[in-house]
Amino acid sequence: MSERDISGEWTDPDDAPELTSEWFESATVYHGDKPIRRGRPKSANPKQAVSLRLDADVVEWFKRAGEGWQTRINRELRKIAGL
Repeated sequence: MSERDISGEWTDPDDAPELTSEWFESATVYHGDKPIRRGRPKSANPKQAVSLRLDADVVEWFKRAGEGWQTRINRELRKIAGL
């Protein structure tokens, strides 16, 4: 038995696309009426973007150790603040 699709055209249910694992991987998953976000979950302690002027030699000293220099600056500031 045929049915009408969104445009009002008659469609045959036997012509429906095959539901593959790729189709399910790209599908939007809902919890109730809200879509579940993909990717990294929101942090319980999110970072705040700031603009901060530091001496060039201080920034260079942290950058010399490689990637993660901003995290290291944050860690040092937390130590100084006693957090």
